[in-house]
Amino acid sequence: MTELQNATFRGTGVGWEQTQTPPRPPSSDGITQEEPGTSAETYETLEASPKAPASGAAWSRHYRRILVLSDTVAITIALMATSLTLAASGRASATGSGTSLLLTALFVFVVWESMMALFRTRDSRVVGVGAGEYKRVVRCCAATAGLLAVAVLIVDGAVGREYIFLTVPLGGLLVLFSRWGWRQWLTRERKYGHYLSRVVVLGQAEDVRYVIRQITTKSGAAYEVVGAVLDGDAHQTMINTGTHSVPVIGAMDHVADAVGTIGADAVVVAGHLSRGSAYVRELGWKLESTSTELVLASSLTNVAGPRIHMRPVEGLPLMHVELPYFTGGRHIAKRAVDILVSGLALVILTPLLISLGLLIKKGSPGDALFCQQRVGRQGDTFRMYKFRSMVESAEQALPDLVDGNEGAGPLFKMKHDPRITRIGAWLRKFSLDELPQFYNVLRGDMSLVGPRPPLPREVADYQGHVHRRLFIKPGITGLWQVNGRSDLDWEESVRLDLYYVENWSITGDLMIMWRTVKVMLKHEGAY
Repeated sequence: MTELQNATFRGTGVGWEQTQTPPRPPSSDGITQEEPGTSAETYETLEASPKAPASGAAWSRHYRRILVLSDTVAITIALMATSLTLAASGRASATGSGTSLLLTALFVFVVWESMMALFRTRDSRVVGVGAGEYKRVVRCCAATAGLLAVAVLIVDGAVGREYIFLTVPLGGLLVLFSRWGWRQWLTRERKYGHYLSRVVVLGQAEDVRYVIRQITTKSGAAYEVVGAVLDGDAHQTMINTGTHSVPVIGAMDHVADAVGTIGADAVVVAGHLSRGSAYVRELGWKLESTSTELVLASSLTNVAGPRIHMRPVEGLPLMHVELPYFTGGRHIAKRAVDILVSGLALVILTPLLISLGLLIKKGSPGDALFCQQRVGRQGDTFRMYKFRSMVESAEQALPDLVDGNEGAGPLFKMKHDPRITRIGAWLRKFSLDELPQFYNVLRGDMSLVGPRPPLPREVADYQGHVHRRLFIKPGITGLWQVNGRSDLDWEESVRLDLYYVENWSITGDLMIMWRTVKVMLKHEGAY
């Protein structure tokens, strides 16, 4: 995300045209005070440059065309592979002529492409960010297989069955792989400011800062914040979030004009506005002429999109928030995945586990395994196993190190903890000390993915809603693991854990496990 620190810009992405402005020190509330004659100047410098790249809507259309092409290629490859397999095995000549084979493949292609469009797998709101895109592709493939199965039963086609069992699984995997590949490319491009929708954030100062901070710190965010409009702070020119400074582009009465001038693609309304819902409604009408989207940032920050459903009643839009699932069928499926993966991991990793245990015992006196009481679901305690990464007297030495604590909240962390052994530092670097916890998962004390397993003394310091972390089993990895680990502050760690507790899914767990592998290789925040 391109910083606007001490500068204003024209356009977005490649081709930024920068105009330096004198730096202004932020006030105590993080907002830079206006100086005489600077408001109009700042407003003019934000005009869109004719050399700037296309708008967010334009790049979105371009990216979706790329996905149409790559999806078509993936499906075609799967169809060709199936046809060649049938021809090589003699099944094609046994079940029909080459013409019927071609017609069957063409029918499958048309049905599949139609289902891709019907399930809106290339919707601009889901492509390029989050798990929604992959979920829609999987549901589309399942529906395609079901529809083809019905067609086969109706026409009693022998060849059609081959396409159901060969083409759909292969094509689905190819589509998912191509989507993942384009996602990686898009993420890299967005780091340089490309392929981002330009947005203006509107709201009260604290809400605006929070939304800007979330957008600019999340690598998957698809937005570039190019301006802000403050509710009740009409005389400010810049808003500072600590790491970024964003220009205030005008007053609330002139949002539509300012947005049209700078070429923004969307206006994000952050939190409650002093003028109420009537202002938001009128703003939406004014933005229609500029083809600018209106986005409402929900105050339900720990509620994910799948749990929110809109249901209009006689023109009254009601937002329904589903209850989180702490028991039931999904937890049975989660447990089944835990048993399968942890069992396989313990079998496959046995040689590595033995080797690491021998290295630990050779490196320093003491047992290879470290056992510690941790708090699990509903406050039940259990013995958690790790490879020992500290000296054997680490627990006894802890009181002498309290003054050097670098952790937040009830956590104790030190980047250069003197108790860590040489081999222990290496184990922590790649998170190999956590491998014995697969045994805890197999026993049922933990899950593969979940909140961080806390110590009893940490739970004793929990206040208010933090206890909700204990509603589900702790995990070997989780959102805290893939978003900074030990570098996270206490509030952010709690927020991520609570978000997971209320919004977890099997698909989300698989994505977290995949991201964990990448984090382990980069060893960020591991100490």
